[in-house]
Amino acid sequence: MKDLGWNFKNSYMELPDTFYARVKPAPVATPRMAVFNHALARTLGLDADRLASEDGAAILAGSRLPDDTALIAQAYAGHQFGHFTMLGDGRALMLGEHVTPTGLRLDIQFKGSGQTPFSRRGDGKAALGPMLREYMISEAMHALGIPTTRSLAVVTTGEPVFRDTALPGAVLTRVAASHIRVGTFEYAAARHDDIALKALAEYTIQRHYPECVGADNRYRALLDRVIDRQAELVSKWMLIGFIHGVMNTDNMAVSGETIDYGPCAFLDTYDPETVFSSIDHQGRYAYGAQPPIAQWNLARFAETLLPLLHPEPHTAISLAREAVDAFADRYNHYWLSGMRKKLGCLTAEADDGILAEQLLEWMHRRQADFTNTFRALASEALPAGELFHDDQFREWHARWQRRLSRNLQPNTSAFGLMQANNPDVIPRNHQVEEALGAAVERADYSGVHKLLAVLANPYEDAAAHADYRMLPPPGMSAYQTFCGT
Repeated sequence: MKDLGWNFKNSYMELPDTFYARVKPAPVATPRMAVFNHALARTLGLDADRLASEDGAAILAGSRLPDDTALIAQAYAGHQFGHFTMLGDGRALMLGEHVTPTGLRLDIQFKGSGQTPFSRRGDGKAALGPMLREYMISEAMHALGIPTTRSLAVVTTGEPVFRDTALPGAVLTRVAASHIRVGTFEYAAARHDDIALKALAEYTIQRHYPECVGADNRYRALLDRVIDRQAELVSKWMLIGFIHGVMNTDNMAVSGETIDYGPCAFLDTYDPETVFSSIDHQGRYAYGAQPPIAQWNLARFAETLLPLLHPEPHTAISLAREAVDAFADRYNHYWLSGMRKKLGCLTAEADDGILAEQLLEWMHRRQADFTNTFRALASEALPAGELFHDDQFREWHARWQRRLSRNLQPNTSAFGLMQANNPDVIPRNHQVEEALGAAVERADYSGVHKLLAVLANPYEDAAAHADYRMLPPPGMSAYQTFCGT
């Protein structure tokens, strides 16, 4: 099937075989294409029209496979809600690393393709709703400019998947810079296999951080780069109101991409304690908890590298602690830089962070919508609406206007910057659920396609966006998300 454009290489299989298990996808009787990403297929150098066909559905369901595929499930461990466990791909398999015409090496993975040696009593299958959800949210994140895995297709299998009830089954095709996780390093460390650990670290450096090769301590350099990428990534989540929902260490990719869209969602009203995930009973992964949890996860990553950082344990621990302690400053740097753009600050002043925090405090007190509030600020006048006639807001708005006057550039430049960094639309939870419900219950994908089209251009101020700016009805205040496993 090379004529479709696939160009598979399998460098991950050069690692010790403890890192993976060979598997085959479960056969699928009646694959049908539910959603296909033509633009991504073309970027990958694939024949989009043929892949979107019935034959393509068979390929992307695992019934027919391209040449040179690896077909492996990856082994990894992870701290799940703080508790360590040995894991692995229980319902996913990697076809291999597709090398694009421009030289990018990207993992191609099936999700929901059947049992693996890591399934642990699970069926290895996936339901249509969660796979469509990952497709929509990951593509929305890409359009918002946030590093993320991508979704190439969702194919229905024609077979039921049994959870609380029978649901239509599906397979998602995911595209990622790689699927190397913090948990992959934890897996090697838990096995006390320093040879495998070093091989994994070297592979990660070569694949993602080749600039570390010339460093005095390449493993400390690797640690620093991963910490920096995660600090930047989580700051982008916070600036856009995104809640991952399940920030276990096995869900943190060392490449710095957002991965594993389970019970994720976006803020409506601003509240740092917002939790959507039905399984996060203690709020461990609440919106406001994401930066410290990221640092906690990175501390676990640093622990795995101790044997490589320095032969003397006390020195290794000191190097690791120094690196992890730098996370907060790095995160604050990225967050403040992004917040300045959201507020139209073209220069840097010492009190910019205070100005931003004061706005967020007001939004919390008034239960203001996160996305719509920031978008409403990008106008010459005081934003319209009863919400903004609050005395506290008027005082803040006056301070902000004085701050903009010190940009020494016309306000049109500030407002242009704001419109490029404050989306007009996001995947509103109630609209995502409405589209998913129609697709799952009636095989009606029109809502999914409409929502995807709007979310593809989130920063445009378009008339077509009007309905998608709408807040959820009052009955959605107790909205919950589910991981789908």
